[in-house]
Amino acid sequence: MKQIYSNYTNEDHQVWQILFDRQVNNLSKVASKEYLSGIEKVGFTRTRIPDFDETNALLAKQTGWSLHVVPGIIPVKEFFGLLIQKKFSATTWLRKMHQLDYIEEPDMFHDVFGHVPLLSNTSFSNFVHGLSRIAVKHMGNDYAQELLGRIYWFTLEFGLIREDDELRIYGAGICSSVGETRHSLSDASQKLPFSVGEMLRTPFRNDRIQDKYFVIGSFDELFRSLPLIEAELERLLVESDAQA
Repeated sequence: MKQIYSNYTNEDHQVWQILFDRQVNNLSKVASKEYLSGIEKVGFTRTRIPDFDETNALLAKQTGWSLHVVPGIIPVKEFFGLLIQKKFSATTWLRKMHQLDYIEEPDMFHDVFGHVPLLSNTSFSNFVHGLSRIAVKHMGNDYAQELLGRIYWFTLEFGLIREDDELRIYGAGICSSVGETRHSLSDASQKLPFSVGEMLRTPFRNDRIQDKYFVIGSFDELFRSLPLIEAELERLLVESDAQA
């Protein structure tokens, strides 16, 4: 599949501009500085929907990553199989004007605006690649995929980071959502210290605003956690086999 840029309508461009303006305004003082600088590094602007060829050229120079066009949510095996090649899955369709605040399935704004800026960061992108390596190693094990899905969820999708003694946002599920942006830093949600073991033991729901978030100290810390993720996963799999 390929992004056909000429297919975007005037409404598509208007939707991108509205979403971009709204989220940049919301995130300007609460998102990770690396995420905010990443928006510029990958060439995103309010005036036009990202051209994947242009984005890929910029990412290739920085971290070697690229966008891979998919029709929508794809099987776990295919998803991690692309990540291990440093290819991030992204749809090309954009929500409609009446869907600005909520869509059931992730669209291009979530995939691209939410995820891509941090792929310009070496430590973060290396973490994503390392996590995919672990996932591919255990691809035939549904329980392992469930556990690794929790790590993915509480980091790439709904992670918080502490920068300069301030709590900031970096997860794509928060960065692309007005509601999650406001809720994640409010007193209505629980902030937990970064803990691989706790993440692996914590199930999540994807049909509602999150009630707890894990806080990393840096993207280097996230990358350095990969050996622990692998060790803890192996331990839980052995325990599960012993109980079977």
